[in-house]
Amino acid sequence: MSDSVTQDRGARKLGFVALTALVMGSMLGAGILSLPQNMAAASGAGGVILAWLITLFGMLMLALVFQNLTNRKPEVEGGVYGYARAGFGDFMGFNSAWGYWMSGWVGNVSLFVVMFSAMAGFGPFAFFGNGNNWQSILASSLLLWLLNWIVLRGVHEAAFVNILTTIARILPLLLFVVVVVLAFNVHTFSTDFWGSPKLGSVLDQVKGSMLVTVWVYIGIEGATVYSTRALKKADIGRATIIGFLLTSVLLVGVSVLSLGIMNQPDLAALKNPSAAGVLQHVVGRWGADLINACLVIAVGGELLAWTMLPAEIPYLGAKDGVFPRMFGQVNKHQAPANALWLTNGLIQLMLLVTLYSSAGYLALLSLATSMVLIPYLLCGGYAWIVALRGEGYPAGSAARNRDMIIGVLATIYCFWLIYAAGLKYLFLSMILYAPGIVFYIWAKRERGEKPFNGFELLVAAFILVVGAIACYMLATGQVGL
Repeated sequence: MSDSVTQDRGARKLGFVALTALVMGSMLGAGILSLPQNMAAASGAGGVILAWLITLFGMLMLALVFQNLTNRKPEVEGGVYGYARAGFGDFMGFNSAWGYWMSGWVGNVSLFVVMFSAMAGFGPFAFFGNGNNWQSILASSLLLWLLNWIVLRGVHEAAFVNILTTIARILPLLLFVVVVVLAFNVHTFSTDFWGSPKLGSVLDQVKGSMLVTVWVYIGIEGATVYSTRALKKADIGRATIIGFLLTSVLLVGVSVLSLGIMNQPDLAALKNPSAAGVLQHVVGRWGADLINACLVIAVGGELLAWTMLPAEIPYLGAKDGVFPRMFGQVNKHQAPANALWLTNGLIQLMLLVTLYSSAGYLALLSLATSMVLIPYLLCGGYAWIVALRGEGYPAGSAARNRDMIIGVLATIYCFWLIYAAGLKYLFLSMILYAPGIVFYIWAKRERGEKPFNGFELLVAAFILVVGAIACYMLATGQVGL
């Protein structure tokens, strides 16, 4: 390989700022602008604070897991996929990749709908309606393939655009926090601090609020997914922690401070993006317009981040032989071309489904979003195993015990998330995991390898049987979404 080629590839690596922007960009989307209403609908101020304390602790443990694994296992690439594969074998690694990929591209469809629904709030664009009419689907399709073109031009170029869009959405959020701090009313915040009786017990309120906080943190693993493209391995862990901390300040600020502007019942009654209603309450109509504009920018940036992330996973899996080889092909810009075309082709198909059946899409979204929790659980478990075995630690290292505790706590937290999200969704998600087995067997046969060992065969059989039962129960109305 010539020096010029080596230098060109080195120049296209992702630095600390790009990785941090990828972490923040994948989390700071439509979710944060809906937090005031979403949280108030489930809880009073006291329950919201408790939910954030638990969530911040649990997500900090998960962020530290990603940092620790980056430091102790720098040779493992691919983030949630790579760690699951290293810890639990090819088939579990594949399922982690498959679940993450499914969650990513299905979730993107909802972002398109939300984006054009927000644009309809501006008079000239009222024809976009609720974001799922033919005008919205046409505009969504054009934007989808524009994003596809941007990423095909190279991951480095796409990451630079993501930095710009991340900055563009942080600034309005900071303005929101400053304005709300200045207008904060202690009496409004303290009234019915522990919630009205109709909200249930404090425990019920905390659990309900945590269901909201879980989803806004999906994307915390963004930097680890791009470990193969990082300029410095050490930047991955730092970007994850810094991105988590900066995002947390904004998330908590937007949701908690809003309870000092409007009381809980009024916040719960707001239309989303509810941050627009909060700012309008303080400064007038221009505040709502600012938030709606911020939403369009935020979702556009989030779409770019999540166009990059899902396609990277099957590309990495193909390199390791757990996805078919076709997913591993790159173009002259080193972008995972085939994975991108397939991922965005599926998004296009699902956009058309929303035009004719929004209910069918929402059902699929409920299943797909729950699938991302299993990759998180496997990462927590792998961190525990690495510390237990002492892999990557010098003899007598005190950090080993600390990291083991972090791994255990992150694993427990992930089990709690799966329980809080609903075991029903874990049961029904087997419907989406089952088709992936065909791709896994295809990949293994391409390499002339045996697809399963004894344990993996049992897991595959479990997925197929439970998936078939779930399909039957869903079709006959015995279980619903």
